[in-house]
Amino acid sequence: MIHIIKNIPRPDPALVAAFARHGSATVHEAMGRFGAMNRTIKPLSRGMKLCGPAFTVKAQAGDNVMILKAIHDARPGDVIVVDCGRCPESGPYGELTATECKTKGLGGFVTTGSVRDSAEIIEMGFPVFSSSISIVGTVKESIGLINHPISAGDVIVNPGDLILGDDDGVVVIPLDRAREVLEKSDARVAKEAKTLEAIRAGGSIFDIYGYAAVLERQGCVEEAL
Repeated sequence: MIHIIKNIPRPDPALVAAFARHGSATVHEAMGRFGAMNRTIKPLSRGMKLCGPAFTVKAQAGDNVMILKAIHDARPGDVIVVDCGRCPESGPYGELTATECKTKGLGGFVTTGSVRDSAEIIEMGFPVFSSSISIVGTVKESIGLINHPISAGDVIVNPGDLILGDDDGVVVIPLDRAREVLEKSDARVAKEAKTLEAIRAGGSIFDIYGYAAVLERQGCVEEAL
């Protein structure tokens, strides 16, 4: 078995830049409400945003040697996505690892586990998304996997999938659907811009989208005035 895969597909940089203009919620909705990591995966600080191809890691609980190897191997723009197993109480990522990631020009770091040195990471401005913060250290002993499919935040992540994260959460865009999803995201933004104009002109979302028909179909009875 090959534990570490180095050659992975990556999206065109122009495609990454186009997705970076969108919010995670917009892309999630445009993709049919698909791909959202669960609410435990949050930015370390408000205002953090990342967008780039997934460089995946399956690390053993309480061990970060594969994370260190992934940082070593990743290319500029890559977003390292880590499945840490069921060990949220250890902090396998901190100031030293974040500094290396930022120096190498990586796109960000997402983990199902914890991080530490949060103040230092926030100060340097490198985007990190995690389930929690923990000062508990880790060992460096166990083999895991790099650039194999993983599960992160209840979503399957394949190497090279686009990862978009912001204040609202993280969404995973399958690489083979990226262009389709971008078109749908652009269309959704354009539609919502028109809706905002109507709302600012005094309109109601309930009326604009015709939701009275939804209640009528369900047999909703409204009190007469």
